[in-house]
Amino acid sequence: MPTTRKTGSDFFDRLAIRPVINACGIYTDLGGSRLSPGVWAAAETFNGQFVRMTELLDKTGERIADLLGVEAARITPGAAAAIFLGAAACLAGTDGEKSQQLPDTAGMKSEVLIQAGHRYKYDRQVGMTGARLIEVGSKNGTRADQLEAAIGKDTAAILHPAHLDGKPGTLALEEVVRIAKARGVPVIVDAAYLNYPTQVMGDFMRRGADLVCISAKYFGGPNAGGFILGRRDLIEAVSNVHFTRYESGRYLKLGRPLKMDRQTVIAVLVALEEWLSMDHAARFAHYEQQVAMLKEQLSSLKGLKLEPKCFTMDERFIDAPVNCLLVTFEKAAVKSAGEISRALEEENPSILAIQEGDKIGFVMDVLADDEVAHIGARVRALLSL
Repeated sequence: MPTTRKTGSDFFDRLAIRPVINACGIYTDLGGSRLSPGVWAAAETFNGQFVRMTELLDKTGERIADLLGVEAARITPGAAAAIFLGAAACLAGTDGEKSQQLPDTAGMKSEVLIQAGHRYKYDRQVGMTGARLIEVGSKNGTRADQLEAAIGKDTAAILHPAHLDGKPGTLALEEVVRIAKARGVPVIVDAAYLNYPTQVMGDFMRRGADLVCISAKYFGGPNAGGFILGRRDLIEAVSNVHFTRYESGRYLKLGRPLKMDRQTVIAVLVALEEWLSMDHAARFAHYEQQVAMLKEQLSSLKGLKLEPKCFTMDERFIDAPVNCLLVTFEKAAVKSAGEISRALEEENPSILAIQEGDKIGFVMDVLADDEVAHIGARVRALLSL
């Protein structure tokens, strides 16, 4: 029988929803990450005070740029919003009339290029600005001469998803930058979850990118938080299409639906500051301790193969650095991986993990030690029924 674990709040009962013990990792659909006490305190401080949002966004952007050693930055409501705003900035620049005209792109550059092998679900954000996303090459690959030929008078930018950089058959970022810069075309890099080693965020700019989009939830910030790094002129253009001064200014900006709370803005900055100063060796050591704890709890159960693994941000199981226990349900197991996964999901609180075929991966990224212990107890109990 499922057990009920106290949450310390009656909100879940009042709303008739179950809390989740998140052994999947950091996902938008599960609410992102957990805010640290320091991040929470910063948000609470700003909750008690009001501020001019233009000034707050300018100053926090300056601070982020200084921390990462780049020209400029601006906090956004997530990496997808950063792609949207970055693309719109490349279309409208700092022209107020154009920022108001979007998504009507008449009279402005309106095409954004992407390699055919780089198509992914978040490229949809580009089309929401009114731009046309143009595939270059084919699923078999993209050559340099094809990208060169595709750049024309209407090319506003090139979108380059960093997690697909180096994919066989596609041009690497450095080659894309070489071709784009020779023709005066900015390159937008989506590096949503690429924040470790910490210098990698600024390194995309040093490798020649013009705008770089980062999600805050992957470094302990708010789910609806992120930022965009870039050339100073392009970050000014991002500010031009964002939400501020929609009510009080002259122009009705495209980015008005992407407004932000002051509490979220400061939480993004403080989370980044904590991430940059964190002892990441200790972070990974803690994951290993949690994996060892869960492995010990399950080690006496028959039919289970227990392997410390790394569950990557692009959803692969590799050997290191360890942040996950991969449990394979062999023929001798009392129940299948699917049966156990479904039973855990039906618990209160619901226990969610990564189930693939005969395997379940329990990811430690956002788990507290007592939650790890609870998972172990419930798996043992379910396998004894």
